[in-house]
Amino acid sequence: MFPPSFSETSALLAVLERKSFTKAAKQLGLSPARVSELVRKLESRVGVRLVERTTRSVSATAAGERLMERLPQLLDDYQAAVESLNDFRAKPVGVLRLTVAPPAADFILAPLIAQFCSKYPDIKLEVSVDREFVDIVASRFDAGIRPGERIERDMIAIRISDDMPFITAASPEYIRQRGSPATPHDLVSYPCIRFRLPGGALIPWRFGKQRQMFEVQVDGPLTVTEPGVAVCAANDGAGIVQLPRAYIASDLRSGRLVELLTNWTHPKLDSFFVYYSSRRQMRPPLKALVDFLGQAHRKGVAS
Repeated sequence: MFPPSFSETSALLAVLERKSFTKAAKQLGLSPARVSELVRKLESRVGVRLVERTTRSVSATAAGERLMERLPQLLDDYQAAVESLNDFRAKPVGVLRLTVAPPAADFILAPLIAQFCSKYPDIKLEVSVDREFVDIVASRFDAGIRPGERIERDMIAIRISDDMPFITAASPEYIRQRGSPATPHDLVSYPCIRFRLPGGALIPWRFGKQRQMFEVQVDGPLTVTEPGVAVCAANDGAGIVQLPRAYIASDLRSGRLVELLTNWTHPKLDSFFVYYSSRRQMRPPLKALVDFLGQAHRKGVAS
């Protein structure tokens, strides 16, 4: 019996992790038919059915589950061994998969991507912008970018940004028509634009004075899940908005929005970190990215 090929085992792993031939095909950049063919070839080689297929679901057989207990680490070790040859190259080569929180994607990664790709043309970067927390080990990402408070303790994390301060703002037309709140408590009488988290909870509005933070229960005609919608609505006078400054910096500079309650302390979005598993060997493409982002932060490019 010839041993299974790397492409066959990779296809099987993707199918069982994603529980879908279609999703596995998208991950691997292949057609579903090709992925199905690779899995069939693997099952033929070992003489055991590894995947249960129905019209509604895909799951591992008992034999497939046993193989899955060891296969991810073996494939990681194989990939690391092959990529160790990068030490003999002038520049690292390979695919690098990242899961990134939206603010980090918008204000840390996006401004630097072109420079990184130019510096490392042989690295293929795949960025998944995910608002909800993603297990990078289970989902087979090489690394993630999240606020430090959301990173598990068994991860290695490198800081790549400063804290992002929030501000409260509204359009000049809104202020002309309704006036400005003198204190955060006045906001209960003003239409505000609220944010809802993926789990359903509303993000509270927080303020402080003399190092004491408190929450204000605001209300308004609009609740959103994406900052871009809130910024456009605030520009058009739909209500007051509270966001990290980075989201509305250009609107403040242009005068489309005006900062409110400047004498009150606002919360801050925690610093972002690039993180990766301490149990995996650090691949050269990942090392290149970590060093690149760390250097950008030290130079003040990423803040």
